[in-house]
Amino acid sequence: MAVKEFQAEAKRLLDLMINSIYTHKEIFLRELISNASDAIDKIYYKALTDDSVTFNKDDYYIKVAVDKDNRLLKVSDTGIGMTKEEFEENLGVIAKSGSLSFKKENEIKDGYDIIGQFGVGFYSAFMVSDVVTVISKAFGSHEAYKWESKGAEGYTIEPYVREVTGTEVILKIKENTEDENFERFLDEYELKSIIKKYSDFIRYPIKMDITRKRPKENNKEEFEEYTEEQIVNSMVPIWKKNKNELSKEDYESFYFEKRYGFDKPVKHIHISAEGTISYKAVLFIPEKIPFDYYTKEYEKGLELYSNGVLIMNRCADLLPDYFSFVKGMVDSEDLSLNISREMLQHDRQLKLIAKNIKAKIKSELENLLKNEREKYEEFYKSFGRQLKYGIYSDFGMNKDVLQDLLMFYSSKEKKLVTLDEYVSRMPEEQKYIYYASGESIEKIEKMPQTELVADKGYEILYFTDDIDEFAVRILINYKDKEFKSVSSGDLGIETDETKDASDTDNNKKEMFEQMKSILSDKVKDVRASKRLKTHPVCLANEGEVTIEMEKILKSIPNNPEIKADKILEININHDVFKALQGTYETDKDKFKLYTNVLYNQALLIEGLPIEDPIEFTNNICKIMQE
Repeated sequence: MAVKEFQAEAKRLLDLMINSIYTHKEIFLRELISNASDAIDKIYYKALTDDSVTFNKDDYYIKVAVDKDNRLLKVSDTGIGMTKEEFEENLGVIAKSGSLSFKKENEIKDGYDIIGQFGVGFYSAFMVSDVVTVISKAFGSHEAYKWESKGAEGYTIEPYVREVTGTEVILKIKENTEDENFERFLDEYELKSIIKKYSDFIRYPIKMDITRKRPKENNKEEFEEYTEEQIVNSMVPIWKKNKNELSKEDYESFYFEKRYGFDKPVKHIHISAEGTISYKAVLFIPEKIPFDYYTKEYEKGLELYSNGVLIMNRCADLLPDYFSFVKGMVDSEDLSLNISREMLQHDRQLKLIAKNIKAKIKSELENLLKNEREKYEEFYKSFGRQLKYGIYSDFGMNKDVLQDLLMFYSSKEKKLVTLDEYVSRMPEEQKYIYYASGESIEKIEKMPQTELVADKGYEILYFTDDIDEFAVRILINYKDKEFKSVSSGDLGIETDETKDASDTDNNKKEMFEQMKSILSDKVKDVRASKRLKTHPVCLANEGEVTIEMEKILKSIPNNPEIKADKILEININHDVFKALQGTYETDKDKFKLYTNVLYNQALLIEGLPIEDPIEFTNNICKIMQE
């Protein structure tokens, strides 16, 4: 029989799996059981949409069986099964997920969650086995097929005789090595322990034949072994259990079983609310950002249950957009089982639940910030941008909810700090919360515009996210302290140097007017700088749009061109100014040359494009030839 090759991506993944990059190889069983649960879920969903299909939950189960003599481990289910084409699509292509495709093709408004991405989870079987065999008969089909593979070299598919609908995955477990005990995956008590650890809350029975002992009939002092089929998972939803009965590991297992993420959650929130509205919820705050978080494919929302029965796969109305990273579920006896999506949007009880959940998430994040700072900072690196976007997108409506959760890098502390921490350290005479915007901390630290504020001893917040300035423009102030960019025309700082800059004589004013004329509409004004100490030149801005905002707005496709009002500032105490002043009095052509070079230097410092790079380099060469 011809062996078919895996796609190149599948080969690479299989190589990784076979070469054992994962420490916890036992997770393969979790993946196979979750896939089996998916297959039964699909039958359930079919019954919801097709009156000719009935779903009796007692007929559906997952079976884990061991054949020690032949080193075989079998995971079977009574789910929807696979056709020959689905074998090719799901098992021959990396990340070609039968469950994911099913989910996209059918807008699931009812039914159980389709837990995982079948292809990727399935490949984990190769971590512990030399040969993987899959036998399956699809629902409604008269044909069955067998898929088999020994690893990265490829796979075969052939017809097979199977009477019942469903799938059986058979693993030929590897021999023990010096580094790994594969024998444990043939031990029924070890397998039972793994199932309890990772899959206890799977909603269908997971059955195993467990060896037990009993007295012999003719001799009560002697014992004989026998096998008894047992259900080894509790099937009791985690949210219906008492918090005191559950460990951190239980919540993490539920997180993995539901495929909320491939990281470990930073925090879990277990809510049991009684009163005006009664509901239970288990929520998770992830540590890492999902790969598709900022794509159209990402679906926010919590699973919504009515008395244990899923009525909505993703209920977006339970979470505000700025908390859309939260995963989990809500179960309420006060919601109608047959409630529609449109009715939910106007449901008073649902709105109360959403309000309580929002308050609880905020409270847990504040506790995390206060008591587990390192964990919060890890979370913030992933989702801080979303919190800032929440302030901007709702025009400050959520200011009170989000402002105390924000963090920015501090010029003094050299780490992330909160706005409250910044304001608490402000000297009495400091009027503003100062910030500087740029692509990175390293670039901001070199910005000429920071010199005066830093020399005064004031702390500067570094804005490196594209949303930062837009968010603080909506915030306006924090605890009555207004935000002020270090590039603003007026910094609100008076020193002897700034007074000198203000007292520019008429000759200098005429020279600056001439520079402004040379630069035409490129700048709004040219003036003596009050902020520069060691650098010769910089750009400042006036008005609502800053230079950094201009750069961000320019990067948005089809966005109308919006420009900041730029001010070219000259350090009148720098040697370059003396050279500039000399050319103004003696050589107008050279003065024009110097003016253009200084302007282009200021553009480069800001990370803005030079209109004519060739002219700029030629001008530098002219200066060097003098």
